[in-house]
Amino acid sequence: MHSITVSSLGFIMSQHIIHQKIIQLRAEINQHNYHYYVLDNPQIPDSEYDRLLRELQMLEAQHPELITSDSPTQRVGAAPLNKFAEVSHNIPMLSLANAFEADEVYEFERRIKNKLEQTHIEYAVEPKIDGLAINLRYEKGVLIQAATRGDGRQGEDVTLNIRTIPSIPLRLNGDEIPELLEVRGEVFMTKIGFEQLNQRQIQQQEKIFANPRNAAAGSLRQLDPKITATRSLEFTCYGLGSVSEENLPQNYSDILYWLQGFGLPISRYLQVVDNVQACLEYYQQLLTQRENIPFDIDGVVYKVNPIAWQEALGYISRAPRWALAHKLPSQEALTQVVNIEIQVGRTGALTPVARLAPVVVGGATLTNATLHNQDEIRRKDVRVGDSVIVRRAGDVIPEIVSVMLEKRPENTVMFTMPTHCPVCDSTVVQAEGEAVIRCSGGLFCAAQRKQAIEHFASRKAMNIEGLGEKLVDQLVAGNYVENVADIYTLSATQWANLDRMGNKSANNLLKSLEKSKSTTLSHFLYALGIREVGESTAHLLAQQFGNLEKLMQANKESLQAIPEIGTVIAKNIVTFFSQTHNQTVISQLQSLGIHWQTHEPQVSDLPLTGKIFVLTGTLNNMTRDEAKLRLQTLGAMVSGSISKKTTYAVAGEKAGSKLEKAHALDIKILNEVDFLVLLEKLQ
Repeated sequence: MHSITVSSLGFIMSQHIIHQKIIQLRAEINQHNYHYYVLDNPQIPDSEYDRLLRELQMLEAQHPELITSDSPTQRVGAAPLNKFAEVSHNIPMLSLANAFEADEVYEFERRIKNKLEQTHIEYAVEPKIDGLAINLRYEKGVLIQAATRGDGRQGEDVTLNIRTIPSIPLRLNGDEIPELLEVRGEVFMTKIGFEQLNQRQIQQQEKIFANPRNAAAGSLRQLDPKITATRSLEFTCYGLGSVSEENLPQNYSDILYWLQGFGLPISRYLQVVDNVQACLEYYQQLLTQRENIPFDIDGVVYKVNPIAWQEALGYISRAPRWALAHKLPSQEALTQVVNIEIQVGRTGALTPVARLAPVVVGGATLTNATLHNQDEIRRKDVRVGDSVIVRRAGDVIPEIVSVMLEKRPENTVMFTMPTHCPVCDSTVVQAEGEAVIRCSGGLFCAAQRKQAIEHFASRKAMNIEGLGEKLVDQLVAGNYVENVADIYTLSATQWANLDRMGNKSANNLLKSLEKSKSTTLSHFLYALGIREVGESTAHLLAQQFGNLEKLMQANKESLQAIPEIGTVIAKNIVTFFSQTHNQTVISQLQSLGIHWQTHEPQVSDLPLTGKIFVLTGTLNNMTRDEAKLRLQTLGAMVSGSISKKTTYAVAGEKAGSKLEKAHALDIKILNEVDFLVLLEKLQ
């Protein structure tokens, strides 16, 4: 008989303690996974969950002999496969019969009632997720195999990839788990996960996916599970395959809740209803909520709820008699591009739009689809004559998902964006780093007329009291004005004839228009709506140039020599003033009496000339606008963002990220008291 030394006994006890700690951590992490993925009710913050997982990873790294396949750390740990092995389904994975109209649903119930000789049928109803059917095989509560549906009798072994999906438990919860349990459900990708994946694909210059279902299928069929692990896949179970337990719940809905108790996620939209009319009401409800559901659905599934009735109804060929998939209107269809046109938005953005051969998608007839911008049209390479798949989601503008290259006619030409606005013929401009191309004829372009007038009349621009959005809408809709200058030419009668106006309101508005003619150069420059030229930049330009004529003749180099005027702003200013349309409108405005005091720039004499201030937080003794005005009067430039060029950051109460950035860049910071002392000293 061998003796056990004190040291070896201590080692055995230490191993036992570590093993118990690992078991405890696994159980705790699995429980938190259950609350997070199944109950949608996390019990701890993500940071605490990460701490538990790191502790388990550390212990397993120190003791690899204690690692088991069902540990939460083992979701990704296998080498890439050469190919997928085949798996035979003991119980075939059948498809469902489809219905497209309410009459077919009523006929479905009529057959059930006749077969069962029942007058009242209870149904379980849930969304039909547009994903990939999967069979999960658990033995003694541990996931040992996962297979795709395949042809219903044979699928592919995707166990290693399935193990990477966080919502699928590697070990089931509970004490009374069947020796064998096959769970069937859908693997899918959320809409957000799909968008994020395609963004990554674009950044990596790789193929993008047409829709979430294709993305889920492509992700699950990766031979390298590490790639699958980077994709946002989810799982929802909807039924059983082989199971060793004989005493199962008596209703389909109760079986799902039974599975949920083991840690398996089920549909949060599951309901039990009393009759076929309630099924159709559920369908309509889901149809209206379709865009708010975080994943794609392509129908609603109705299942007879009592399991005994399901067994009595049985099967026909490849589908059960007791279930029906009521399909939602398709959101995708195939059509042809008849033409590509350019639309100009109210901000001047030029958007290519594909004119389509009419096609019904999602219950609506589509005749056009957005192509977004020139980068998107190049990436998809959509051409006139192409056969394309279009997608419509609720009220969102339809878009082209993909081009059927194999159907492309000969001699098609790649589309190129215009160099001039199709509405007003002004030069188009593109800001550095932006995909959008814009019209530069802001004052003249009919497409931008409404926004141009609203901005021109706003308080910080020309401050025309009484000229609000509703009046501007009427002016534009009734073709009373072609550009902002025309608002000064309308008579009292014309104003009075507009809705919600009268003689008194019209006279008050005329007084406001007359008053606005006496302004400042900085207000006028801001009112022009030059892209990227805000209040501060307009004030700076007025200080530096002193009069409008000099500014209109300035080149990019002279503009860029001014602090805070970069390449993009300089280009926008030069382009704006070079447009004949804009020069004409400015001349009209001046001839109509708009004026300001012209002076030679004397900014070099001001005490804060060349200094750049940033205001952040709340000041107690003055508003931010008042502080900005006082600084500008002293020659300072007031910027909206912290940069290395910033001279001072003025920090009031509740200063946020700007203050943090100022600290990081070692910018001098003034509190309100310091700021007031500075102003007092300089004025």
